[in-house]
Amino acid sequence: MEREARIDAEGGGTLSAASLWRVHSADLAALGERARLRALAPRRGVDFASNDYLGMARAPRLAQAVERAVARGVPLGSGGSRLLRGNDPEHEALEAEAAAFFGSEAALFFSAGYAANAALLSTLPQRGDLIVHDELVHASMHEGLRLTRATAVAAAHNDPQAFDDAAREWRARGHTGRIWLAFETLYSMDGDIAPVDAFAEVARRHEAIMFIDEAHATGVFGPDGRGLAAHLEGRPDTIVLRTCGKAMGCEGALVLGPRIVREFLVNRGRAFIFSTAPSPLVCAAVREAIRMLADEPRRRDDLTALVRHAERALAPFGVEPTGSQILPLILHEDARTMRVAEALQQAGFDVRGIRPPTVPQGTSRLRISLTLNVTCADIDALAQTLGRVLA
Repeated sequence: MEREARIDAEGGGTLSAASLWRVHSADLAALGERARLRALAPRRGVDFASNDYLGMARAPRLAQAVERAVARGVPLGSGGSRLLRGNDPEHEALEAEAAAFFGSEAALFFSAGYAANAALLSTLPQRGDLIVHDELVHASMHEGLRLTRATAVAAAHNDPQAFDDAAREWRARGHTGRIWLAFETLYSMDGDIAPVDAFAEVARRHEAIMFIDEAHATGVFGPDGRGLAAHLEGRPDTIVLRTCGKAMGCEGALVLGPRIVREFLVNRGRAFIFSTAPSPLVCAAVREAIRMLADEPRRRDDLTALVRHAERALAPFGVEPTGSQILPLILHEDARTMRVAEALQQAGFDVRGIRPPTVPQGTSRLRISLTLNVTCADIDALAQTLGRVLA
């Protein structure tokens, strides 16, 4: 018989682990029945899953930058929050360099994009304001929306008119607060690109402030890899989030915008105030990554060529061009999606299945991510295997 862990309960009885965790076990079992149970899996096979779009995570320049930082005495740990003793010169240098590179008045570095998005939306909009957000924004934005004091409404995906309508209807009901527009420029599960300029026009009409998440576009698009919203940087109505753990090959996230945004987050952003500051060594790496975006445009050119090749090779299986390095193959059914993903993994290709709630019901998919960690030959081999698996 399997031994049960037991504890002494108040009153002299005992409780088994099964009893204590009954609700959680039932929830996991229900996920399993719907083919939605998640598990951590080691890296294996050719990389068609990561967000290391420019292949910079293992770049010698980043390793050498960290080595130089160690040699000059930059510590691994920060030792505390930025408002205590954790504010290292590397944090300040990164923020100054990032603001200059991206064309913003100020920058603030967070340990992760999730924390940054949650902090932005839970801190900046005030009671009596309205946040209109794209219905497909990332879970990190939803975390901020869950905590915000403002009213939040979802608008149809990539539809500026829906944003405009939501703002007009809210004003027509007599509300006088500030309007905030939240959207991404490149969506990580669909790979489609937002009509950024049309959203900027909606913001102008309503004197709204834009939250723009450039997580998957930074490094890949725009002049020197400055993203799809690069031309909006420096405007007083624009706040941009740029994660450093995707195309830049590091970790953390930069919030760029007017100086008042930085000052307000430092004073009111709980996710910033009460978190241990990111590693100063990571800051040194991100500083070098920013230089690499400007110095090595060939990486973007090579990625574009890979994407074009993949679009042709994968088209026979229903993969449609998205205009980006993210190519979803919609298989609809959760169980089938995971079976196909597992077959590809067994064949040596790291392709992951994505299911609800990460994507809408009925849209389970393979998320095929193109990075400089693969070659055209790898893409052709994936296509051949996919043809056999789907047959």
